[in-house]
Amino acid sequence: MSRIGRLPIVIPSGVTVSVSDSVVSVKGPKGELTVNVATPIAVTVEDNQVIVTRPDDERASRSLHGLTRTLIANDIVGVTDGYSKALEIVGTGYRVAAKGASIEFALGYSHPITVDPPAGISLAVEGNNKVIVSGISKQAVGEVAANIRKLRKPEPYKGKGVRYEGEVVRRKAGKAGK
Repeated sequence: MSRIGRLPIVIPSGVTVSVSDSVVSVKGPKGELTVNVATPIAVTVEDNQVIVTRPDDERASRSLHGLTRTLIANDIVGVTDGYSKALEIVGTGYRVAAKGASIEFALGYSHPITVDPPAGISLAVEGNNKVIVSGISKQAVGEVAANIRKLRKPEPYKGKGVRYEGEVVRRKAGKAGK
């Protein structure tokens, strides 16, 4: 039995969870999210709890059991609290500025890079070297943060680039001189 999958998910007040066919809809104060449930997995709502069950112990069922439970739990947290990821810009001349809903990066290229947030994601700038990506979908927040980091990954010699807050960049020794 999956240790994660068998745990019931408690539904907080202000959140409604509805199951129809293979779609679980979660509505809360911050918005609405849906999860498509794979075929062998069954989801039920009873006594203010969401219970995820699997019909058998086949490999596919076991792998989807915990995943489905975690996706539903993430959506419940998302519609109540939301998710956010902070990114730091490190480097001489590297900076970020807000331009309406989008943000503009100066990352050492010959041109500025403008990033427009997708629907459901908000981008905030703190100072001139910190960006906060926030939204209700954990997957979407992580993907947008990863795409921003991909613009200029931290390099190992000076540590310059875009990194997650608290990320440790492993530094290398430079060229040994004569």
